[in-house]
Amino acid sequence: MPSATPTIETARFTLRELLRSDAADLFPSFSDQAAMKWWSRDVFGSQAELAEWLVPESGWDEGRSWAVVAGHGDQVFGKVSGKVSGQVSGPVLARLAAMDRGDGVTEIAYLTVIGRQRQGIVTEALTGLIDHLFNAEGRRRLFADIDPDNDASNAVARRLGFVLEGRLRENMVTHIGPRDSLIWGLLPSDWHARKG
Repeated sequence: MPSATPTIETARFTLRELLRSDAADLFPSFSDQAAMKWWSRDVFGSQAELAEWLVPESGWDEGRSWAVVAGHGDQVFGKVSGKVSGQVSGPVLARLAAMDRGDGVTEIAYLTVIGRQRQGIVTEALTGLIDHLFNAEGRRRLFADIDPDNDASNAVARRLGFVLEGRLRENMVTHIGPRDSLIWGLLPSDWHARKG
């Protein structure tokens, strides 16, 4: 998988490389018991802990992460923003991740910040990311591993045309005990047929 995290624009949002400083916007969500209930780990105890998990100082990272911010260039919807290292700044509305699993396969993950759910943010942002992964990078398969009780994330996968491929029973032990995983898959042919 390419090491660069490209900037991607959709109709309403810019997906830019996630920065350590974005932990400030994301911490209220990543430290909230309800928001993190279906994740594979418990809440983060500090902004510093979250920053290190999101963008490790060691430089090692399992994948690429994007901050989703409103607007493009110097304009952010609802407020004026500046540039951070040549990139759009403004409050982070969601975090997207793409992890290379080898042989053209990428796992995706997503979280919308508290107070911004059910506004189509992740659906629109993922549409831009999926287009990029299939069309620019030539990925052959995307998948999402989602807790069966995470209704919102499962709805996003379904809405984007992912196919429910199976249920892995007690696939992982999390902070709330053994949990099943639903595996949602998407192929380029599924995506292009959906988009017409």
